[in-house]
Amino acid sequence: MAIIRVNNIKLYGKHGWAPEEKLLGQKFEIDVEITADITDAIQNDDLEKTVDYSLVYSNIKEIFTEKNYHLIEAVGDTIANNILEMDRVNSVTVRIRKPHAPIDGVFDNVEVEITRSNNK
Repeated sequence: MAIIRVNNIKLYGKHGWAPEEKLLGQKFEIDVEITADITDAIQNDDLEKTVDYSLVYSNIKEIFTEKNYHLIEAVGDTIANNILEMDRVNSVTVRIRKPHAPIDGVFDNVEVEITRSNNK
C-alpha cells in the first residue's frame, strides 16, 4: 500500500452561503491524500499501473469550478467520491481550506476534512 498526496492546490471558487461569497468568490486550498495498491507500478516503473496524480488534479479542478456549492463539505464529498472511483484507490482524504471565511474574528482558515474508503 502507498500514499499519494497532492498538497495545497489553490483554486478560485464561489462556494459559500454569504451573498458576497457567491458574487465575488475567493481562493481555496485543497489537499488530497490517497491510499492505493501500486505494487505493479513500482515493480514495472509503469504510469499506467498507478494513480495518475495529474488526472487527480484535473478532476478536482473540474469539480471545484463547474458548480458553486453552498458548503465546502459538499464539494469535498463530491471530490472524494470521484477519486474513490479511480482504479487502485482504496481510500481518499480531501481537505479544503477557506482562508477568507466570513467570520468576525482572527484566524488562519476554516478547514473541512472528508475521508472515504472502499471496502476491498
